[in-house]
Amino acid sequence: QVQLAESGGGLVQAGGSLSLSCAPSGRTFSNYVMGWFRQAPGKEREFVAAIRWSAVGTYYADSVKGRFAISRDNAKNTVYLQMNSLKPDDTAVYYCAAKTGIVFSQNYHSYDYWGQGTQVTVSS
Repeated sequence: QVQLAESGGGLVQAGGSLSLSCAPSGRTFSNYVMGWFRQAPGKEREFVAAIRWSAVGTYYADSVKGRFAISRDNAKNTVYLQMNSLKPDDTAVYYCAAKTGIVFSQNYHSYDYWGQGTQVTVSS
């Protein structure tokens, strides 16, 4: 059974930092893109960032470019999202996701597996 286990959410003041982790299990993800999405109350799920599991390449939403960084540690089988200079607008439930192949996509329908989400709250 495939599982994507997220951790690292919490409450932080504006301007602060948080790091999220995603540990996938249940299959080999070598030919996958790993992504982070977020969903605020009353809004659609929004793409944040993505990384290829076994190749070079990252992709970011314009809203987080320069503030967030996605990375992976293949030895630890973990994907990270480092979030800096956080703003109240970044408040949302953050989801880890995985899609087959190496093509990046901002469309959440393209992703095959999802974690349960972790809450990130940024206070002003």
